[in-house]
Amino acid sequence: GEDSSEDEDEAGKAAARLEREARTKAAMAARTPDRLRSPICCIMGHVDTGKTKLLDNIRRTNVQDGEAGGITQQIGASFFPNETLCDRMGSLLAKNKVAVRVPGLLIIDTPGHESFSNLRSRGSSLCDIAILVIDIMHGLEPQTIESMNMLRAKQTPFVIALNKVDRLYGWSEAKDRPFIEAIEEQDDGVKREFESRASAILLSIAEQGLNAQLYYRNKDPREYISLVPTSAHTGEGVADILMNLVGMTQKMFVDRIMWTPMVQCTVLEVKVIEGLGATADVILANGTLKRGDRIVMCGFGGPVVTRVRDLLTPRPLRELRVKADYLHHQEIDGAAGIKICANHLENVVAGSARLVPVKGV
Repeated sequence: GEDSSEDEDEAGKAAARLEREARTKAAMAARTPDRLRSPICCIMGHVDTGKTKLLDNIRRTNVQDGEAGGITQQIGASFFPNETLCDRMGSLLAKNKVAVRVPGLLIIDTPGHESFSNLRSRGSSLCDIAILVIDIMHGLEPQTIESMNMLRAKQTPFVIALNKVDRLYGWSEAKDRPFIEAIEEQDDGVKREFESRASAILLSIAEQGLNAQLYYRNKDPREYISLVPTSAHTGEGVADILMNLVGMTQKMFVDRIMWTPMVQCTVLEVKVIEGLGATADVILANGTLKRGDRIVMCGFGGPVVTRVRDLLTPRPLRELRVKADYLHHQEIDGAAGIKICANHLENVVAGSARLVPVKGV
């Protein structure tokens, strides 16, 4: 009699598998290039190359206006809505005839310190695209190479930010202008130093087996990685890097960023928070999560099945003075960084995927 029950289990599993594949197929068929989700981008690089500085600059954390330049802080991630992207790219949009079709850009900041390689790989497996930050003064460093190999192993398309160009001797700065305009106005000595440092870095990238080229000379972005010179301090080149990211995803990777109803979601970490209990910080890459959804997560002792009690996102920066730290949502579309409140989250494994059972289960 035991055999038959095992067979039934197997048959049940097989049936469930088929149903799941059919669902996936239907979800894939429903995608259209007209409805894109925000691409997820992660920033990687050696410690102190200026990753967070660069993010702060894109974020434009303008304290004097008492407002964060229209950017919502998300968990482990910052979301840059479409208007902000257009605003930051300014003159480049018209010059290069790029239209921003994505609803925004979700940028995950990964730590650069060598002890965090699993966090870096967790970040890099989530993202659709990446920015690798290299300090023009220091060239390739150990984590730069490690990050490169990670991105290459996961076949994640990336652009390289050649940061700290304002440190070149004699650089005359102008806030936030595109790099192409900035370099034109430098003295010959600065141009020469820039060219020699850039070509030395291109050479060392080539030694790692990757082709790269300064983005305004890059004729073949599929074969060559674009190198975008930036300065996180003065904001020069920030417009260029945003334009490269948006252009790259819309031109070459549209199929990666079409919105589907299938939930794809990864747990970043589980934290206990006063008044909320155990919460899971997740990045919802695609699909929609609702309050009251039944969810299944990987736990240390087997699957954890629970209901979403609350979906929280941090308030936009300007509302931090308000005591309630989080906004409550009935439902959230991907891509977004969310805090999930639910019971039994204590033993959930960070870095695991999570699923929403279909209504009929």
